[in-house]
Amino acid sequence: MNEKQFALKIITPERVFYDGAAEMAEFNTSEGEIGIYKDHIPMTVIIKPGILTITEEGEQVKEAALHEGFATILPDKVTIMAEIIEWPAEIDLARAEAAKKRAQDRIEKKETETDIARAETALQRAICRIEAAR
Repeated sequence: MNEKQFALKIITPERVFYDGAAEMAEFNTSEGEIGIYKDHIPMTVIIKPGILTITEEGEQVKEAALHEGFATILPDKVTIMAEIIEWPAEIDLARAEAAKKRAQDRIEKKETETDIARAETALQRAICRIEAAR
């Protein structure tokens, strides 16, 4: 690890998704998008669906679809506990597009038995998957 890097670990209930060094990590939080460099102030944030961008040594960039969770940020270490996170190669684009359509239909119909918040979250996840896969 060089002097610009911090340890980044991303864990899901099923696996350790990423465990390595990064120069920067960017993702969505409940307060907006955040970019993290080494020596960031300590904090804990709630993650919202979006694209996680990891910049490794030499400006090598990796992206993944990150869906909800939380992150603990320390000056030299970031740990992300993710409900779901997927590399673009793991995403079924046709399935994501179908999920987007279903969520949009539920939101547009505005039926009383529809959980709008759940439908909006499903829509955000589908859009996130589509963006990552493309």
